[in-house]
Amino acid sequence: MCGISGLFDTRERRAVDASLLARMNQSLFHRGPDEGGQHTEPGVGLAHRRLSIIDLASGQQPLFNEDQTVVVVYNGEIYNFQALAHELTAAGHVFRTHCDTEVIVHAWEQWGEGCVERFRGMFAFALWDRNRETLFLARDRLGIKPLHYAWRPDGQLLFGSEIKALLEDASLSREIDPLAVEEYFAYGYVPDPRSIFKSIHKLPPGHTLTIRRGVNQRPEPREYWDVSFRPNGVQDVAEATAEVIERLREAVNIRLVAEVPLGAFLSGGVDSSAVVAMMAGLSDQPVNTCSISFGDPAFNESAYAEQVARRYATNHHVESVEPDDFELIERLAGIYDEPYADSSAMPTYRVCELARKRVTVCLSGDGGDESFAGYRRYRWHLHEERVRRRLPQAVRGPVFGLLGALYPKADWAPKVLRAKSTLQALALDSVEGYFESVSILTDGVRRDLFSARLKRELQGYRAVEVLRRHAARAPEHPLSRVQYLDMKTYLPGDILTKVDRASMAHALEVRVPILDHLFLDWVSGLSPDLKYAGGEGKWILKKALEPYLGPETLYRPKMGFAVPLTSWFRGPLRERVRQLLLGAPLLDSGFFDERQVRWIVDQHQSGMRDFSPAIWSLMMFAAFNARL
Repeated sequence: MCGISGLFDTRERRAVDASLLARMNQSLFHRGPDEGGQHTEPGVGLAHRRLSIIDLASGQQPLFNEDQTVVVVYNGEIYNFQALAHELTAAGHVFRTHCDTEVIVHAWEQWGEGCVERFRGMFAFALWDRNRETLFLARDRLGIKPLHYAWRPDGQLLFGSEIKALLEDASLSREIDPLAVEEYFAYGYVPDPRSIFKSIHKLPPGHTLTIRRGVNQRPEPREYWDVSFRPNGVQDVAEATAEVIERLREAVNIRLVAEVPLGAFLSGGVDSSAVVAMMAGLSDQPVNTCSISFGDPAFNESAYAEQVARRYATNHHVESVEPDDFELIERLAGIYDEPYADSSAMPTYRVCELARKRVTVCLSGDGGDESFAGYRRYRWHLHEERVRRRLPQAVRGPVFGLLGALYPKADWAPKVLRAKSTLQALALDSVEGYFESVSILTDGVRRDLFSARLKRELQGYRAVEVLRRHAARAPEHPLSRVQYLDMKTYLPGDILTKVDRASMAHALEVRVPILDHLFLDWVSGLSPDLKYAGGEGKWILKKALEPYLGPETLYRPKMGFAVPLTSWFRGPLRERVRQLLLGAPLLDSGFFDERQVRWIVDQHQSGMRDFSPAIWSLMMFAAFNARL
């Protein structure tokens, strides 16, 4: 795994600022501590930090074609590179290395912008073609690897794996995007293509960006892939379970190629256990597995991970994370470069730290919930959709809106008892209702929290528009529809961002077999009734895994990878919360109503209300703001 960055003069061939390029490259040292390389020519600068995984001796970057007219810097793994290299060699291309990077330059020469459609894997790369005076940026289909870019007023384009590389340019505006603030406090992250900064954009998953020198108009990213949800014709349960295993095993197998130590995360949940089970069946040696143990039993899955480890005789390593692991709070702001409010980033950081002590590559089970409909919120959404189908919006809106307004609020209760939230959701349309279920702060809480200035700048904009944009292309079935929405937002914006930054902070490569695009596209084509059946999410995956994993792994309640924020903020972090939320780093931003922030803190710490999501989101924003 690696870090890439660069500069491109879209207008002329002005000399590249070599010192800026070097600083950008150095800022990504953690992503690739093994080697670094740079290439400059008039109007172009490319930089690369390398974490050596394949072809350790000769895979240095930037990497050129034979006549030095095409050069690439690349972050990722292309798992079918050997088959592509064979095809390209037959077409007359000459290879000097045995690494997947060289496939990119020859694939560009052979297929142009369509080269990305031939790649199977995770990647973000920048390619410069001198003859065409063209810079080509690309990001993998699901957004496993990140890529950011910014346009300067003087016609220069900057790009980098992380935002911090772009911020090495002191001339780049640090102005906060108010729309990104609204989106962050709704989702807990800033969804593609926006970033927290007005000047910086994220290249969306499954998109490319082609910039030709001398073309005055700024190009827009082009989509080259989208998950299809096209029915695949598999209806028989026995056939479906057999094919799930066959396809999952193949997706795992192609991710076992490495010239460095390799292992897997093992949480004890269905998805990571499935990956470990497949790995164990494909390897002659014991699989290296890593888990995190929590002191609080309500958050501790380590015993279940231990069961799977014993079953498959893995080399299992467990590290305990105590409930006072607070030193990461400020550090996370530097890792993510923008506000990021998923508190599971803390244990994810620790499990990556543990894994890197023993391996350089880890396989993870990420993507299983989105692919096979595993989230509990899908169940609630399906229940609500049945009501929506029976009653028109003209009836539902007034009736359930009134009932929801009159029903007492009960944030402290389990969702099944929180009738107010359910009634309010039923008053909304499908997309708005799902938005309510995924929002970490409701519209009302955000409205009260934001300052008058921020509300003016928003001009009525609401973060639900992110989902509405994707819903316009989503499948019709209510389950497939919300799966699609999560694949376009929550998966790349939260899950994959969390894992990429946490792993790269330790120079650890993480591979995600469940998000193999061929496997995912086939799974998307399974009937929704095979994914969610009898009140059970991931139904077909669990049935397929019954010969490989016990019922205590497959059918126990989902725990997640959470930390006990509610008790932290009333106990050991009580004073730290007040310092961060009621001090200058947050309130001087001008985005928040001071009285409302104080009320939220007081209500939570008195035990009257549970405002832990709001407090954590504000803490992460304060930690980010303090670094500007």
